[in-house]
Amino acid sequence: MIFVTGTKRSGTSMWMQIMRAAGLPTLGTAFPKDWGEVIRDANPGGFFESRLRNGVYHATNPDPRTGEYIHPTEAGSLVVKVFVPGLVRSDLAFIEAVVGTMREWREYSSSLTRLYAMERENRPPVEGIPTLTYVPPELEWWAENYSLVADHLLRRYPLHLVTYDEVLSDPERVIRETFGWLERGDADAALAAVSTEFRTQTDVAWTRHESITDEHAATFDEFYRRIRDREPLDESFIDQLNDTNDALRPAISTAMKAQSEQRNLRRRALEAHRGKHAAADDAQ
Repeated sequence: MIFVTGTKRSGTSMWMQIMRAAGLPTLGTAFPKDWGEVIRDANPGGFFESRLRNGVYHATNPDPRTGEYIHPTEAGSLVVKVFVPGLVRSDLAFIEAVVGTMREWREYSSSLTRLYAMERENRPPVEGIPTLTYVPPELEWWAENYSLVADHLLRRYPLHLVTYDEVLSDPERVIRETFGWLERGDADAALAAVSTEFRTQTDVAWTRHESITDEHAATFDEFYRRIRDREPLDESFIDQLNDTNDALRPAISTAMKAQSEQRNLRRRALEAHRGKHAAADDAQ
């Protein structure tokens, strides 16, 4: 399989649209049926999500509902969108190549916050049900992009990593470079699928999380610059990435734990809410 990966709001949906335009087979639905009209504004061309967005491994393949199994030798050039945590847990046998996309961390934080606001608008709160909480976006940006590079260095699958901005600012170069690397797909047709409507955030001023120092922010910027400019991640810079990750890991772990606990509370409250309504219906 060809994996398209990145954080949320980093251009993974854009790349799925580009891959489909290039004539490659893609897995995923543009707009799942339970997604309302409001959230469509975040990606007018579609999201192309599937059960495999959380990884291609024993919990998702075979399909737990249908039993359908995708065999690694039969996947061919099938393109699937898998977010970074899913890529990390995916079986290596399924990973033929990975096209990754990174977004500037301030733009990412603003865009993700906008998406969460759309979700809240699309799904109004229910009395007695806790609202969802999220990991601060800039911490999530760091955790996932660091994990992507670390996983690539560990498992050594083919990875072509680009930035969201350069696809939109210089599509001729980036699209031809990417499909030349893949050695398949119609680059001309792919180019025609790139649209400026993909861009929703530019020159964002973002108040970063208190755990992120000026030094950390400078590392974020340098990390992004090196990916954009195709500059190698040399040993000294990898050490810098590791040191930054060590420093931020406590804040990330705390935020992830709080998110998990809140989601568990919400799940139990929703189950109780549904049970109460079911009992009321039975009594009528």
